[in-house]
Amino acid sequence: MQVNSILTKAIRFALVGSAATAAMGISAVYAAEQGDALEKQEVERISVTGSRIIREGAIAPTPVTVISGEELLSTGVTNIGEALNQLPALGSTYSLANSGRFIGTSGLNLLDLRNMGTARTLVLVNGKRHVSSSAGTSSVDVNTIPSVWIDKVEVITGGASAIYGADAVTGVVNFILKKDINGLEVSATKGWAGDSPHSKDRFSLSYGTDFNEGKGNIALAVEYSAQDQLKAFDRDQTSTSFSSLKNTNRPKDADGNYIDSNDPNDPDKIYTANAGHYSISNAGTFNLDGWKTFNPDGSLRDVYRGTNIDGIYCSDCDFTNLNQFVELQPEFKRYNFNLKTNYQFNDNMNAYFEAKYVNSQSTDEGQPAFFFGSPDNTVKIDNAFINPELVALMQAHKDKDGNPAPLDSINIRRFMTDLGVRIEDDTRETQRYVLGLEGLMGEDWNYDVYAVYGQTDLERVNKNNLVKANYRHALDSVRVDGVAVCRDEEARKAGCVPVDIFGFGRPSQEAIDYINTVSTGTSVIKQTVLGGSLTNSALFELPAGIVGFSAGLEYRKEQSEVFEPDNAEGTFFNVLGEDKGDFDVKEVFAEINLPLLADLPMIRQLDLDLAVRFADYSTIGNATTWKAGLSWEVNDELRVRSTYAEAIRAPNISELYGAESQDFFNVDDSCRTKYLDELEHPEVRKANCASLGIPADFNSDYDSKTLEGVSGGNRDLKAEESTSYTVGIVYQPSFIEGLSISTDYWNITIEDSISSVDAQDIIDRCVDSPTGIDNEYCRLITRDPASHEITSIKQFSLNIAALEAAGIDFDIGYNFEGFGGDFKTNLIATRLLKRKDFSFQDEPDTFEENAGTAGYAKWQANWTLNYSIDNWSANWRTRFIEGVNLYTSRELERNANPSSNLAYGDYFISDIAVAYDFDSGISLKFGIDNLFDRDLPYGAKGTNVESAGYDNIGRFFHTTVSFKF
Repeated sequence: MQVNSILTKAIRFALVGSAATAAMGISAVYAAEQGDALEKQEVERISVTGSRIIREGAIAPTPVTVISGEELLSTGVTNIGEALNQLPALGSTYSLANSGRFIGTSGLNLLDLRNMGTARTLVLVNGKRHVSSSAGTSSVDVNTIPSVWIDKVEVITGGASAIYGADAVTGVVNFILKKDINGLEVSATKGWAGDSPHSKDRFSLSYGTDFNEGKGNIALAVEYSAQDQLKAFDRDQTSTSFSSLKNTNRPKDADGNYIDSNDPNDPDKIYTANAGHYSISNAGTFNLDGWKTFNPDGSLRDVYRGTNIDGIYCSDCDFTNLNQFVELQPEFKRYNFNLKTNYQFNDNMNAYFEAKYVNSQSTDEGQPAFFFGSPDNTVKIDNAFINPELVALMQAHKDKDGNPAPLDSINIRRFMTDLGVRIEDDTRETQRYVLGLEGLMGEDWNYDVYAVYGQTDLERVNKNNLVKANYRHALDSVRVDGVAVCRDEEARKAGCVPVDIFGFGRPSQEAIDYINTVSTGTSVIKQTVLGGSLTNSALFELPAGIVGFSAGLEYRKEQSEVFEPDNAEGTFFNVLGEDKGDFDVKEVFAEINLPLLADLPMIRQLDLDLAVRFADYSTIGNATTWKAGLSWEVNDELRVRSTYAEAIRAPNISELYGAESQDFFNVDDSCRTKYLDELEHPEVRKANCASLGIPADFNSDYDSKTLEGVSGGNRDLKAEESTSYTVGIVYQPSFIEGLSISTDYWNITIEDSISSVDAQDIIDRCVDSPTGIDNEYCRLITRDPASHEITSIKQFSLNIAALEAAGIDFDIGYNFEGFGGDFKTNLIATRLLKRKDFSFQDEPDTFEENAGTAGYAKWQANWTLNYSIDNWSANWRTRFIEGVNLYTSRELERNANPSSNLAYGDYFISDIAVAYDFDSGISLKFGIDNLFDRDLPYGAKGTNVESAGYDNIGRFFHTTVSFKF
């Protein structure tokens, strides 16, 4: 038989970009045609599944988890990113629930392998790059990928950079699309929550057909998905407000001072729920011989502070429930249009073309503008709308000695909810085009040359953006001839409309329109890729087997530009810098698969896989990544595999060129006496604070509000360097047919890791360094030399010391027959052994251990069970997250006031679905996600990185009708 014919058949299912897997495909085809019984078993091992998780990773040196497109949409999710984030290997860094944490990110779903950063996870489609969806980064919004065409998704860990590119420091997620689409497929899904008005919709249509006697194929896919907004107040569980209060049960010394305790069950603070939904700051509060507030109609009343018990106000007291502004899920819509075609010119040449357009729209709501102690919210006694009762109080005011001290103005603390909550509408348009030729060159060489162009345009519209000058003019009103007008005549001529803030719902629409503005920002991301590869999957034959080889070239240019609105200056909105940058990279790569030994005692097959990639970046210069992998097949049942790789990650555009942008940080000054005195071991921090010139009695409460600062990029960054290795086994016992077990240990270390540190961590790490204040964090803080207060915090990208993670992945699948039908079951689990952050370049032994804390559970697992009989099928899935601590050990040691809410408990959530396939091609499916209506962990909302892995929707029902013809 000719090798040419073998290659032709192998191309049809060989994995893109890997000579090793292409060689496996040829081996399988050759074996099938030769009738070799042992090699036929190899073919079976490729297709053996547990549930619908394909075991292709079981015969490769690099661990690969493969999940089918059908499995991704087996639950009520309407976007594939939500399903992928539930895999144990992926962190929920950017799900829909927490995507609105930053300006311009609402609606994004970015993947984060090993929870080590979205910038370190490379997302590919058919082995090729995809344009980013987030300005300044390489992160891909996976909701732009057509779910109806997904054949499978490969999650590749360990040594992926040398094959796919340097951004794959922690791994690759490769979406493999179906090749030839034939027939019509229509699907519609409707889902609704059990305890809220939240709902989801999904509709997809795919049609493909062959033409010109089967030489060509053309297909079109259209998808629509949407979900309603879900607010915290829509659910009883998430509407409750929590507070940290003093723990009055702690023992006291003879002087009445609390005694520090090392008992974690005896914390300094109690994390407790407040009853009711009082929102007094929406109407305004002020301190005038005691705290007072306004009723909605503008009349006055005292703020009810509850029964005072040792400094704790009772749970029925007035308070502002900030959950009224918390959004659990944003309103989201997605329109996805895809076209693909290919044409076989002859036996040796196939042309292909892909085009897509995706429009996604996300609306994110947050807190309105607010004033707490700001002079901008000072009203004078002759204000046009002031209550006579308040005027009388101001005139009757006395000083602390009881002497008359009438006031001519007061300062009001208020959320400006009745001026409109701040709303951000993010509209992204993504277009991508792929043109390529693939086929055979001569008898042995498989080629693939291609060009890719992608572009993402974002329009960010920020509504209800309060213009500070307009607000000051509108607030400062008087009455002229009995009519309320703005005091400033120039402002009056310019259209100023006075505003009434005494009460709630008092501002007129005209005043709202005068005070607020709409700010629009845009960004453009462009990607151009030119590449090609040659693969000879039967280069020559060694005594142990056939050598496979692949090599290629790739040129890539990335461009990103952000345009900020001109009218943001002087508003409540952050003043953002305009980022602009680009880079290009030229790469050459090669991979070879070498059969070393075969048919020996304890060595049925031993293969060595080598890969190298050389890159020339316009930003950092030359970089080399490489990988070595070993696959040792002991016998028909047992295989051992291992990889070792070294890689780099160049800084992305945002990390390098991000312009300085105004930011506000909610932080505590760690040098305040109240925080020093309550530490268990305060010596280091006290010494460092003294070195900064801060007196021992410094206790200013200025940091009770947010502190201003700036954030941005750093052109002095250098590349990250990483090493990773894996060791694993695959066991498929012959005495249990249908069972496959794979276990892999993985370890990733990143030196000079690029990160922007949280503002509170900047302050803490500055003064908690054992080697003093000469560190990179102290250099980011500016203090007033007289008051010693922090005046500015700089949050720039830095090459922090290191990150390290290690764990064990388990993948167990078992297929069997029973009760007249077929069972398929699969368990995917990850045991996180360590996740260390080394924060100080000059302290290589000082680290924070995150394993076992929120977002880094030590155990995570997914278990699925599928049963099918005749036209019926049923699916059960249980997801598990082990209990986690809310503080690391170092945080507990440094934290002066740890809360009693120290941990989230073990978390189980189960989904079920039942489907029936009619002979006519119509299918019906009904399912329930979160079957047992599992609550969020106590106090969590599911809207930050630490808690987004937990379901914040509750029990969710969904039904799907589909038709195939």
